[in-house]
Amino acid sequence: MSTDQNRELREQLLNAMRGDQSHIDFESAEGDLSAELAGDKPDAAPHTIWQLLEHMRIAQHDILEFSRNPKHKSPKWPEGYWPKTAAPASNQDWETSIATFRKEAQEMEDLISDPDQDLFKPIEGGSGQTLLREALVLAAHNSYHLGQIMFLKKMLLEKLN
Repeated sequence: MSTDQNRELREQLLNAMRGDQSHIDFESAEGDLSAELAGDKPDAAPHTIWQLLEHMRIAQHDILEFSRNPKHKSPKWPEGYWPKTAAPASNQDWETSIATFRKEAQEMEDLISDPDQDLFKPIEGGSGQTLLREALVLAAHNSYHLGQIMFLKKMLLEKLN
């Protein structure tokens, strides 16, 4: 792969992870939400926005650490990937979760952007996964759940009006 192709691939991965182009970006999904609203669950909805945000944060942390730390141990599936509560305990918990999600998203972007990181090399400690695969998994996972958050947000805001 040429240097230009490698750079272009990294840029496409970053665009997908950021929610550029055909994906929802994180800021659009979480903007205008309060901790109180994030813990409210519309009728028949399987999750609250808080649960989805925490699930995304936990999964993103797991993917990031798996990608850079061969000694990382993933949480137990599925219970280790979901919060124990339907709502944040406080506004501070809500804000901390958002800040941590953003921080670790940036750390994953930094990893993908680093030209010294081989996107195709199997990750040490894994079973054949590559940094390319992990970036694609993260982009798809977050995009899916951000779509759910947008749907719930719309339902909750309509209920308030």
